[in-house]
Amino acid sequence: MKRTNISIFIPHIGCPHRCSFCDQRTISGAQKPPTADEVSALLCGQAPHLTENGTLAQIAFFGGSFTAIPRGYMEELLKAASDAVKRFPCYTGIRCSTRPDCISEEILELLASYGMTAIELGAQSMNDEVLKANERGHTADDVRRAARLIRQSGIELGLQMMTGLYKDTPERCLYTADEFIKLSPDTVRIYPTVILKNTTLGSLYEKGEYKSFGFDETVELCAKLLSIFESNNIQVIRLGLHSSGDISRDMLGGVYHPAFREIVESRAVLRALTERFNALPNGNYAVFTDKRNISRVIGQKRCNIRALGALGYNIIVKEREGETLDIAPQKEI
Repeated sequence: MKRTNISIFIPHIGCPHRCSFCDQRTISGAQKPPTADEVSALLCGQAPHLTENGTLAQIAFFGGSFTAIPRGYMEELLKAASDAVKRFPCYTGIRCSTRPDCISEEILELLASYGMTAIELGAQSMNDEVLKANERGHTADDVRRAARLIRQSGIELGLQMMTGLYKDTPERCLYTADEFIKLSPDTVRIYPTVILKNTTLGSLYEKGEYKSFGFDETVELCAKLLSIFESNNIQVIRLGLHSSGDISRDMLGGVYHPAFREIVESRAVLRALTERFNALPNGNYAVFTDKRNISRVIGQKRCNIRALGALGYNIIVKEREGETLDIAPQKEI
């Protein structure tokens, strides 16, 4: 059974701070917050298509700080979503994103009463210097407190992090990952920083006071982060911003690619293969993997094949059902 989110963006509504990197209207493509009636109409309209395609969906309120929007408006949206979950079997729950300092026991009880199933905290970093420099308005301890309350409530916990922020370093990103693991999230999203026009980061970038991580550096870092989270049984449900013409139009710098996850997964495979080949003599080898992983093993424009060749390992890639990565000398095939 396929699974997806029906994303409903609430740009900037409820945010008590305008963070250095943020322009949710550009990131989401949404220019105005939806009404409850518009949400109901969207969910009713999508239900037949989801059912026909055999797809289950969660209703996801993203884009702003959902738990900080005006209470009456929030409950109107929650009721529209809750009614859709009750009416249509294709909807399996409700999720939202919010700030760590906008979570309390009282708000969690309210969300649970409408059937909230998952909350994602926009933590971004667990380094207080990075948080302060990017005008987040909360601390790493706020993330720890909010995560603990969400776990205690029984609602699924998601954590979101960014790489390449102002004052950030790869080491600080790896520290954030280690601190996330201690909080036992169910899911993680990793967003490389995209520097947009009309933001504080955009201004710093144009003045030459800020430079984010480069593309290859970010790919390598995110490959490490992906491996770290997966080895701790934490699902990375997003790598990079979703594709948007608005981002391409308003981007000044940073890292964005519509196929960013595939590039990172391919780099993670290369790292795993390199480690295994380092224990083998140079020569000609075959790498067996299942159909789903073939493109990741080969790499974009055969970059993994070339990288291993430069190390003295000439490889061909063969499909083998159920196999992740198996290596054999070509003469034994």
